[in-house]
Amino acid sequence: MATSEEKQETVDMLKGERYYRIQLNGYGGEAAYINLTKEAYKFWKPVVEEHGDHDLVQYMVEAENDDCEFEDIDAVPPEARFMTEDEYTYPWYEAPNEYVHQYGVEYNSSYLHVTEVDSNEYNSNEIANVVEGENLQEYLDGIMEANDYEFDLAESDEDFGDEGDYVVQFYSSEKGQFFDGLITTYGEFDPKKLKVVFTEYPNGEDVVTSIEYDGVEVDNDGGDTNGKGYSAHLWSNVKDE
Repeated sequence: MATSEEKQETVDMLKGERYYRIQLNGYGGEAAYINLTKEAYKFWKPVVEEHGDHDLVQYMVEAENDDCEFEDIDAVPPEARFMTEDEYTYPWYEAPNEYVHQYGVEYNSSYLHVTEVDSNEYNSNEIANVVEGENLQEYLDGIMEANDYEFDLAESDEDFGDEGDYVVQFYSSEKGQFFDGLITTYGEFDPKKLKVVFTEYPNGEDVVTSIEYDGVEVDNDGGDTNGKGYSAHLWSNVKDE
């Protein structure tokens, strides 16, 4: 004899497919982590310590266009021009010697929206709001607690390249919508089938890198964010440096 769950699944399938849009809004950004030579680090470190990161940001943003407007230095010596390789100067988001690239919304600062829509087209019409701007981490924690932690809806995934002795991080801070994906399923949206994968990057941020529903990764159709500013940070992994 079929169980009540099996009977409900049959009813849901007879009713046909249902569509839900999953969106994440909040604070996050894009970052490049770049290995430096000792010479480049030795030039830029005192500049940043004494004057802040303005000139370093200017170099990383404008070096490709040869249009740097420095405030506290006159020029960048050849050994410190880490954005140039084989006589070609790259933009910061395609920098040479980059060992990891980061983009996405910060897990603790993201808000979940789930909306039922009438089709699987991008411009489909809304039918009902299922989750309205809930803090993502609090929402998932609540679902797990209500189910006696029988499952884990958040998963950490770390996969970095080789970090060298000297590193610069360029960060473009952004606010807005970072994730917009559509799922097709039978029956009502089940939060227990939602899983969020996040990565802790070298700057300590836990960034959402993918979303799954019922074991299938949800395609991200893109976001809509506003830039809030640039920053650059340097550090050394050499002891007693």
